[in-house]
Amino acid sequence: MAESVGSPTADGLRERLTHQEPQEGLKDARATQESPATASDEAKNKKTYGRTPDGSVFVVPQTHDMVSQLLSPTQPKNLSDLIVLAVLGLHISALYFLPASAKRPFFAAVFLFWRAGYNAGIGYLLMIQSHHRRLVAWAKKSKLFEDPATGRNPHPKLYKLLKREMETKIVEDYKFEDAPIEYNTWLVFRRVVDLILMCDFVSYCCFAAACGGTPQGERVLMTLVRWATGIALIGFNLWVKLDAHRVVKDFAWYWGDFFYLVDQDLTFDGVFEMAPHPMYSVGYAGFYGISLMAASYSVLFISIIAHAAQFAFLFFVESPHIEKTYNPPPSRQEKATAGAEDDKIRYYEEMQSNYPDDASVPRLASALQPSPVHNLMGFNNTDFYRVTDTSVFLLQIYMLALTALTPSTPLYQTLFVLNAIAWRLWFSGGIGFLLHRQSTEKTWSRHFVKFGESIEEAWRQWKGMYHLSLTMCYVSFAAATWKMYSPPPQWTYGLAPLYHILGAMLVLLQIWTVFSIYDSLGEFGWFFGDFFFDQAPKLTHSGIYRYLNNPERVIGLAGVWGAVLITRSKAIFWVAFLSHLLTLAFIQLVERPHMRKLYGRDMRQDAGIVKNLKRSLPPPLRQWQGNFDKVLNESVEFVEEFIEAARPKLESGVDLFVRDTKTLFRQYPARISLTRLAPDLAGYDPKDYSVEVEGVPSSALADTERSSAKEGQTGRMPPRRTSSFKTLIFEYGTPIKVKWTAPLNHSKKDWVGLYMVADNASRKATRIGSAGRWTATNSNAYDSSTADRGILISDTRVSGSKRADGEKKDFLQGEMMFDGDKLWWTQGVFEFRYHHDGKHNVMAISLPFEIKIGRFDEDDVEVDSNGLVRGAVEKTLLSVVRNCFDRDPDIAPNTVEQAFGSLVERDGKFARRVVYAVHHMFGIEFAPEVVQADGNVKNLAWRICNAKKVLAPYSMSRSRGNTTPTDSRY
Repeated sequence: MAESVGSPTADGLRERLTHQEPQEGLKDARATQESPATASDEAKNKKTYGRTPDGSVFVVPQTHDMVSQLLSPTQPKNLSDLIVLAVLGLHISALYFLPASAKRPFFAAVFLFWRAGYNAGIGYLLMIQSHHRRLVAWAKKSKLFEDPATGRNPHPKLYKLLKREMETKIVEDYKFEDAPIEYNTWLVFRRVVDLILMCDFVSYCCFAAACGGTPQGERVLMTLVRWATGIALIGFNLWVKLDAHRVVKDFAWYWGDFFYLVDQDLTFDGVFEMAPHPMYSVGYAGFYGISLMAASYSVLFISIIAHAAQFAFLFFVESPHIEKTYNPPPSRQEKATAGAEDDKIRYYEEMQSNYPDDASVPRLASALQPSPVHNLMGFNNTDFYRVTDTSVFLLQIYMLALTALTPSTPLYQTLFVLNAIAWRLWFSGGIGFLLHRQSTEKTWSRHFVKFGESIEEAWRQWKGMYHLSLTMCYVSFAAATWKMYSPPPQWTYGLAPLYHILGAMLVLLQIWTVFSIYDSLGEFGWFFGDFFFDQAPKLTHSGIYRYLNNPERVIGLAGVWGAVLITRSKAIFWVAFLSHLLTLAFIQLVERPHMRKLYGRDMRQDAGIVKNLKRSLPPPLRQWQGNFDKVLNESVEFVEEFIEAARPKLESGVDLFVRDTKTLFRQYPARISLTRLAPDLAGYDPKDYSVEVEGVPSSALADTERSSAKEGQTGRMPPRRTSSFKTLIFEYGTPIKVKWTAPLNHSKKDWVGLYMVADNASRKATRIGSAGRWTATNSNAYDSSTADRGILISDTRVSGSKRADGEKKDFLQGEMMFDGDKLWWTQGVFEFRYHHDGKHNVMAISLPFEIKIGRFDEDDVEVDSNGLVRGAVEKTLLSVVRNCFDRDPDIAPNTVEQAFGSLVERDGKFARRVVYAVHHMFGIEFAPEVVQADGNVKNLAWRICNAKKVLAPYSMSRSRGNTTPTDSRY
């Protein structure tokens, strides 16, 4: 689409701290800049306030970047600075003194070591700090920042060293003993970061210097061009870093929000309007500039490895923290606006003709919006019961087989190129024509309405047509590229490796662009939903559309040009040129007119990149650019008028082409187990340990279901018991309380885990991981928030007179609660195991208990005045849904009409829990998206009743007589 069109169900722009445009990337999602660069000195000197996780507020002192701290003579130096400078000096000395043959492997290994320290080492520390606040926990546990005067600090000399180091660097608004422990921990962490980052860059430069040289036979002009381009890239890289630091300051540069937050509003400009995650994307242009100046493929390859590692760091460490910290799920959905209520009334009136006996039909699709369920794009949405997915899969297999089994002779090469051109002409021209007619006359929708179909059916058929055309357009191009490709005779010399690397990078750029566009537009925008549905969603400029109005115009076909570089084929060049030309025509003649008609003045003129480029142009060039845009727009208007005048002559031929195309589519339509044993089990008697469980009993029906007519005559009778023990059967998803007892000298690192009974053969040692389903007996025994979550009571001393085993020794007891992610979300038989001292030696095992979902029996529930059981379904379902949503007040409903919390849409685990329970309780299998789309228990209950009614004639259940069951009470 020409601009980002959000889904009708979207909540609009993402928020961060204040209501602003969405910010992406850690450096652009975490900043302390309150005003633009033109702010007054008074605003610049305004104090910044930080806030720790416990709510404490403190003044954040002013700090400086690492380069000025290390190299500026005006900045005070401390011991850590001298250590960093000494290590850097060792790198440079090694470059000078090492023999030439040893420099390359030595500095390659050194750089990879520091890069691993950066992306893996720092990444691990930040990850455990983000998830468990473990760095701060370590600082508290070691009492590193406590004043030795209190007598609690076991390292007074280290305390004095750290105090001198920090206060030397920060001369205002800072006292080491008064600062929060989170801030002091961050200061120590950033000194480690200084060492790693500086050594990472210096070792890379040393490796480039060791590999650099002039290729044999290179002309002087080429050398000048190579060096000039490299210097330009380095200069651009330097500007990116400086401009990013201007915006984010030291707080975000050193990942400060992993430790504390700052209370300031944000203003993002400059480089943050030009590229997503600029520190990690365009911020690595200097690496490629140095590679160009060194004229070494070794430097280029190691640059690509470093850049890829940085993106992995962003994906696995920073992005999850950004999402958790700055983009939490919004609060429970409020009551719909009046306009939305009017839309619902129109929809219900429209649907009541199909369901006259029920006026409260849940909303999935209408004339205003498509169904959000059963999407088409993505591997997870592939459904081979759907003819579109099956057709696309078979056609791809067909093209792959045809490409692999035919020779690469000139005849076949010509046929494959013509096939690629034909599919491109159809995708850009044919699909474009259909969309244009849909925009102006609703031709596609009218066709299906003519046969009594709905707009939703027209939408589904359109998505299938577009998806198949798009897939075959690129599959045919890939096949033609394969046929025209011939491997280079020399891989280690010349420009052939460079062409392949640049081509592969362009292909990856297009893949990233496609994912970014879909992430911004959603299913609705990807398939041009505003051409089909009357409700126009609000224009947003998030994601990739923050930087480009039309990504398809510039980088949307980068992979096509990458294929040109890889094959170096004239035929592929002309196919790529035609593809780009047709794409530009599609945007200008189909998308833009529709966008102007639909959104008018809301359309943005300049995106972030264009706006910044215009701002940087000198006035004469800026005026020339404006005149060029005027001439281009007038030319486009002339072309549009010409096409409009020639339309009557073309319509007959195009209609024939469309009919032929529709006819064509109809025709083709080993395991190793390790046991960790504690060396200090002597002196501990398992008899002194015990574990008991308490839970919400399951329904009585769940117990009776254990006996059925499948057994023999004797097995059908209830078993005779010789004791008062009753089988423990708990309700699915309810919290389970664990009560434990242990001797007075039990280890503070004891823990209790939840396991399936069948998973462990040994009763003395556990030989399978707990997968997070465990809780420590004592708080702060582990550097993990998971271990402490659920602890209710720890180490309560109980008199030995209350023991039932005859012993008189006092003992300790405690309680803990297992709920949410610490439960098994399936049916089965489970047990709790008490483990000793952080190991896997079992000291006690609870009685086994069963998690069971009782079947809903319509014969055993109350019916309403109309003889229907829907009210009973709603009541039963409400309890199940609340359990599946962890009884969290932010997402779990209290009534059948209350909307689910927004986290249900973001995290699919909650919906998957519900559909599992519904499947076993009612015998109806739904997709998780149905739960998310229905939005409350009332709608979901209607859908269950309706499904029971529809599927009853095909049921294998017993009927009341000789007729097929109808389930009329639903």
